[in-house]
Amino acid sequence: MSAPARALLPSLVRRERASLAATVLAPLAALVVAILLNLGLYVLMGRQAGAVMHAMLLEPFISWSSFSEVLLKTGPLLFIAQGLAIGFRAKVFNIGAEGQFILGAIFASAIPIWYPQATGAWIWPSMLLLGAIGGALWASVTAFWRIRLNANEILVSLMLSLVAAQFLYYLLLGPWKDPNGFNFPQSVMFQYDAMIPTLIPRTRVNVSLLLAVALSIAAWIFMQKSFMGYKLHVGGLAPRAAGYAGFSEKRAIWLSLLIGGFAAGLAGATEVAGPVGQLQRSIATGYGYAAIIVAYLGGLHPIGIMVSSLFMAALYIGGDNAMVSANLPIAAVRVFQGSLLLAYLVAVAFVRYRLEWPHTAYRRPT
Repeated sequence: MSAPARALLPSLVRRERASLAATVLAPLAALVVAILLNLGLYVLMGRQAGAVMHAMLLEPFISWSSFSEVLLKTGPLLFIAQGLAIGFRAKVFNIGAEGQFILGAIFASAIPIWYPQATGAWIWPSMLLLGAIGGALWASVTAFWRIRLNANEILVSLMLSLVAAQFLYYLLLGPWKDPNGFNFPQSVMFQYDAMIPTLIPRTRVNVSLLLAVALSIAAWIFMQKSFMGYKLHVGGLAPRAAGYAGFSEKRAIWLSLLIGGFAAGLAGATEVAGPVGQLQRSIATGYGYAAIIVAYLGGLHPIGIMVSSLFMAALYIGGDNAMVSANLPIAAVRVFQGSLLLAYLVAVAFVRYRLEWPHTAYRRPT
């Protein structure tokens, strides 16, 4: 493109102060844009767009049975997204929460698999603690390579998720395979005391939802009220200023990744000790990746993440409904999630920046 042509194009100029109203409305605007884009996609696919949107966006909230499943899926998304958001605000991008989720599920499953006859109320809390430790240990590998070799945490954490999945497959096809499971890649069923108590009778919603809410409150206190949270935030906004103030970048990286891994591992533990009740190959359902969308859709704020977790969980249940009632492929559901994130990022860009057009147009010399 020639220089005169470039001179006519607008440029992005950062606003002095982002509008609070625009910041709040950005997720809603992104949702509207994503709905319109996907409506067009469903029409091109030959599906009844209205029926698809009804199944995906309305049915999860109409039926109590569907809404209880929404609450069930909100828990792990809330756990992971809150942990990731702390790191994202510090500009430490942990993309491997899926692998940390898997390791949390594996660590938690060790107790009922190795001690299937054990009883007592200590089992499921111990599983949650062990799962959280497993997730944090897996995240510590990324932190080590980031600190020691300056390896990109995005690539390292993402590749470690693939390693975690292969480790899961090895266990379920080898030493942890249920000998009475008809050759399916799954562990033995866990005993009753290894299951998290039910929160709402006649549903699968369990106490882990309350734990996720408690973690959200703790995340808000940590980021808004603690000095360590302040240092992480400053390190993300102005790394040089944080360095001059004596804030350790290495400590921020370690803390951000360990918190994210701890939360993702805890989510994995609640999954195997909750609705699943055993370790399965299908335990990796994409929560770790969907939580990235949840974190950004919630504006990286603990309160916003609670709302976006509920909405993303509704998309999971609504997507299942649409696949059954409207014959919608699973890929279309994932496209909706991805387009929602893309629309939100564009909306946030215009909240923080404005278009500035050149004051004088290019004139051809006489």
